[in-house]
Amino acid sequence: MTTARPALDPELHELLADMPLMSQLSQEALAQVRPFSTMPVEPLLEGRAIDRREITVSAPDGTPIPLSVFSPTKTDRTSAAPCVYWMHGGGMVMGDRFSQIDIPLEWLDEFGAVVVSVDYRLAPEATGTALVDDCYQGLLWLAEHSAELGIDPARIIVAGASAGGGLAAGVTLLARDLGTPTIAAQVLIGPMLDHRNTSASSRQFSGGPGVWTREMNEFGWRCLLGDLADDEVPVYVSPALADDLSGLPTTYIDTGSAEVFRDEDTDYATRIWAAGGQAELHVWAGGFHGFDALYPQAHISATARRTRTEWLARVLHTNPTA
Repeated sequence: MTTARPALDPELHELLADMPLMSQLSQEALAQVRPFSTMPVEPLLEGRAIDRREITVSAPDGTPIPLSVFSPTKTDRTSAAPCVYWMHGGGMVMGDRFSQIDIPLEWLDEFGAVVVSVDYRLAPEATGTALVDDCYQGLLWLAEHSAELGIDPARIIVAGASAGGGLAAGVTLLARDLGTPTIAAQVLIGPMLDHRNTSASSRQFSGGPGVWTREMNEFGWRCLLGDLADDEVPVYVSPALADDLSGLPTTYIDTGSAEVFRDEDTDYATRIWAAGGQAELHVWAGGFHGFDALYPQAHISATARRTRTEWLARVLHTNPTA
């Protein structure tokens, strides 16, 4: 018996009709899809007053981790800027530091934020904690170089979409437990939080083509976890496993009603509240996974992106410029 699913937003449904969709991933399909999982960043920078810097930091095992730093072109600013530390999406198996970079670049435009994006290693070539450890090393670097970058260390925002949202949650847990660095807020956009795939929304979006199906999700997690047994999976890799969600910075979570991650995302927000923390949760009716990144021109997408920006303005105690 087919599980009933929430309907897609009508505008999104029409836009999605022209997009080739898959139902599952394999190693062979991944090799074909990876080259199309990112877009060049240069067109996004044209006409913007942005300085770009490429640097490399080292993972504990010596692996180089590329970082891209995007800063507003020098102005007469006398105060340090907020910083958005960005982790891209791609199911843990694809994408790079320029994937979905248009999202944080909007915050550079609005708030004068410095955007730092990390090119973490991908599964299945890297497994276990390697991805979240790469992201944490990049966070340590930007915190240690905040003065050089013109960053206010009290206004570091950790953000990511999809797999990047899950990594952002894992990095935030890691920073809390290790006591450094200080994170002002986390923005989790359709985050990939739970390797178990046992929720109602996971079952609803199983079988048949989609932007990100249960079967594709299982593939991504299997690539990341390798031979780890369920009881060996660290909470920093699968943040939904964390028993203690207290002491986290203020959190923004959004998801769609028509996507695999809906229930694990809403549960994460609920558990932050239960632990006494602050979270803002938005479930966009008719939104599929990654709708606002794939179709930013849709009305629901523009609303979702504007709502995140307005929340961030409140967190940063500033006002958007537009």
